[in-house]
Formats: sequence, structure tokens, C-alpha cells
Amino acid sequence: MSKYVKQLITDGVKNRLEGVQYLMLVSLTGVDANANKNIRANLAGKGINLMVIKNSLANRASEGTPLAAAFKGLTGSNAICWGASDIVALAKELVNLTKNKDLKGFEIKGAVLDGEAFNAAQAIEVSKWLTREEQIAVIVGQIVSIGAKLSGQIISVGGAVASQIAKVAEKSDNNPDAANTESQPS
Repeated sequence: MSKYVKQLITDGVKNRLEGVQYLMLVSLTGVDANANKNIRANLAGKGINLMVIKNSLANRASEGTPLAAAFKGLTGSNAICWGASDIVALAKELVNLTKNKDLKGFEIKGAVLDGEAFNAAQAIEVSKWLTREEQIAVIVGQIVSIGAKLSGQIISVGGAVASQIAKVAEKSDNNPDAANTESQPS
């Protein structure tokens, strides 16, 4: 292959990976063509891209990017996956695929997040983290609980003041002379 063609392919891969901050490496070795098609369709339906890539091409295409750490010392046949709402959602989807008994040969080989490479075990551990949506839900719950506590405290103080006013009003209704004497200056 000529250098010109290699550069065109490298540029094409660079363009596809532009803006990607995380990805996971997987192996499709031993996965038959029909299963491969099903994997790709399943992942594409969830906004996840899968691309089989030559290691040297991946190295050239990712030079100077946070993704470069994933391809250092990489051997064997590899595919890269990126997309989903965050790396945790991506990891969860890929871990679910590794659990499928019909997909023998599909395995997670690693990941990269913000320039830091993860080995296979660490990449699988990422799937146990909270996704972006789950983290937002936790934060919103914490904010709402503080607001609920604050409103409860305000209401309880307001209730106590209202109760005292009601008692004073009740006393003045029962003893009209006391109300008149209290309001007169001494």
C-alpha cells in the first residue's frame, strides 16, 4: 500500500475518532459473521460504534490524542468501541455481550479514559460504576433532600409562631378586657 493511501486511511480514522475522549478495546476473534453482524447492529442501536482496526493504524491515527495510551504495546486482532452516553454505559453494554454464551471469543481487552489506559480487569470494573444519568439522579436527590429538610424546618418554626399567635388570640377572645389593657400604653 502506498504512503498516500495509508495517509488517507489514517486521516479517515482520525476524523472518526475526533472528539472521542474514551473507548474500549475488544476482541472479536472466533465470532462468526452472523454474530458479528448482530453485535454491530445491537451496538449501533444504542449509539455505540465498533471498528476493527490494525494496531499500527490505530497508533498512527491516535498520536497526540488522549486515546493514544490504549494502543501502546497492543498485539493481536482488536476492535475499538466508543459512543454511548459515557464510558460506564459503554462498559456495561460490552460486559453484557461478554456474558452471552453464543458470543464465544468476544472479550474486553482494555479501555482508555482521559488519556489513562485500563487493562481488561479494570475496564470490566468500570461497568460497576454509576453512569452519568445515575450520578445526576444521586446529586438531584441530595439537593432535593436538603431543600425538603430546609422547608420542614421553616414550616415547623412558622407553625410554632402561628400556634403562639393563636393562643394569644384565644386569650383575647376569652378576656376582652385583658386585650384592651395590654394594648394601652402604661
